Amino acid sequence: MEKAVPQPCGAPFPSDRTELDADGLHKRPQPPGRSPEEDDALPEPRPLTAAEAQALGLRLGSVTAWRVLRLQGLAGCGVAAVAGAWAGEQAFWSALWGAAVIVVPGVVMVRGLRRRPAGAPASAGVVSFLLWEFVKIALSVALLLLAVKVVQPLNWLALLAGLVVCAKVYWVPLLSGLRRSRGS
Repeated sequence: MEKAVPQPCGAPFPSDRTELDADGLHKRPQPPGRSPEEDDALPEPRPLTAAEAQALGLRLGSVTAWRVLRLQGLAGCGVAAVAGAWAGEQAFWSALWGAAVIVVPGVVMVRGLRRRPAGAPASAGVVSFLLWEFVKIALSVALLLLAVKVVQPLNWLALLAGLVVCAKVYWVPLLSGLRRSRGS
């Protein structure tokens, strides 16, 4: 009986059918119907020229953060209008506050990210993004905590409806851009 060799965390345990390469490492499984020789026959990818990159950008379109924020704001106003018509004025203000919990911190983050100096290294961009993401989360939590004092009486269902709809509506411009590029 063979002694089982412990594998590093996350590594698949080899079965009897596992193939090893010359170095004793596991071979990557090939997709059905393709051989390694066919992979070698594929042309090497090449960088796009400036004109090709511009044409690709025009064909695919772009989704800006401001467009997403505008759509989130419109969706929040729509949810607030529906909540107000269905459950009254307090539901309207609660849903509008829920939308503000998403939209206002998003605006603060986008404005903060746009102020990055032109000659800053890429690592500064990552740090800046993380910093503004933290500010966005802290502002969202602060707005949620303030809701209890500002919106009286607070309708939690309406607040959550406004918050969830605004948080999830960012997929709409992304999907509409994909549909537009496929139709071209």
